[in-house]
Amino acid sequence: MKVLILGSGVIGTTTAYYLAKAGHQVTVVDRQSGPALETSYGNAGEVSPGYSSPWAGPGVPRKAIHWMLMQHSPLVIRPLLDPAMWRWGAQMLANCTAARYEVNKARMVRLAEYSRDCLRQLRADTGIAYDHRTQGTLQLFRTQKQLDGAAADMAILQQSGVPFQLLEGDSYLPYEPALKLVKDKFVGALRLPDDETGDCFKFTNRLAEMAQALGVEFRYGVSIDRIAADGHKITGVHTSAGLLQADSYLCALGSYSPILLKPLGFNLPVYPVKGYSITVPITDAAAAPESTVMDETHKVAVTRLGDRIRVGGTAELAGYDLRLREERRTTLNHVVTDLFPQGGDVSQAEFWTGLRPMTPDGTPVLGGTPYPNLHLSTGHGTLGWTMAAGTGRVMADLISGKKPEISMEGLTVARYG
Repeated sequence: MKVLILGSGVIGTTTAYYLAKAGHQVTVVDRQSGPALETSYGNAGEVSPGYSSPWAGPGVPRKAIHWMLMQHSPLVIRPLLDPAMWRWGAQMLANCTAARYEVNKARMVRLAEYSRDCLRQLRADTGIAYDHRTQGTLQLFRTQKQLDGAAADMAILQQSGVPFQLLEGDSYLPYEPALKLVKDKFVGALRLPDDETGDCFKFTNRLAEMAQALGVEFRYGVSIDRIAADGHKITGVHTSAGLLQADSYLCALGSYSPILLKPLGFNLPVYPVKGYSITVPITDAAAAPESTVMDETHKVAVTRLGDRIRVGGTAELAGYDLRLREERRTTLNHVVTDLFPQGGDVSQAEFWTGLRPMTPDGTPVLGGTPYPNLHLSTGHGTLGWTMAAGTGRVMADLISGKKPEISMEGLTVARYG
């Protein structure tokens, strides 16, 4: 079967690889000059099933007000005259209940745990290298209230069978010894030992090379204009390279998916949430993180990627604005120097921003549509890298007409009616 994939980020590329392994003829188109040059380029580097949580949860509206008043705020809202922003915000608020949080987190963990297993198998099968580490995630708490508040997450982790350790005082130091310089700032931590780290950009580029060796055609520098439909079937995709046709189509365009799908009658509740990162060269390996440290106060992740430190975070609602704002760099600089003051040289950091495709309930949108030959794979938010391998495997199975190895309950567009 001929399959056309729209988007060569980590989601589109992993799906292309698995489809090629299943024997399909696959073409991937992207407006960029290579794979993983947008949201997949500079993310936090976490493969963190245990940290897979929806942003919408009990108490979040009150917390959001507090966050926006902080000097180094993890949340910035730039109000726009954009009905999609306000509609998405209202849907997110509707998910800010304990019951919805539990349902949504369980769905996310299901996909993320499966994805981590698929990634391990992929690594064993191919030997792919991408500065990966398998030393877990450490969520740091600066206050007793934060530490006590972890109980709700731990209950869901326990229900889902996800290993975790609650570490009080400075008992986290054996896992992140460089924190001994600042241990008085924290009251404890939650450790997720099965989490991993790695460079998503390196991974995607190397997997794209492997996919090409299997026969996948990547067409870069091709802009996508619109999807053509005849009745209840997709007939092609109009691009700068002309009309491209296939038997089956997959939309994996991240935050831009709703724009392309709207003329087909979809009001897909995916909205861009802007994130920032800096990539800092390590100057003292012993004073740098061993794996990923998540600062719960600032919602910023600090991750070791080879000889670099990746610092990623901030949620900014500003539509499709890709301007780099210096105040966000200041926050990232503050967190990494506060945690690892001797680890890296922030004056040499690369500053980056990308648009995370967020759903109001945190769970991505995977699977079919009313058009039987059109599939969706978007809405992964901050967890595209965490969920990529599992998503690629699930989508390859669905497009091949096979039953995925995990339940699709709550992962499809059907949950929005």
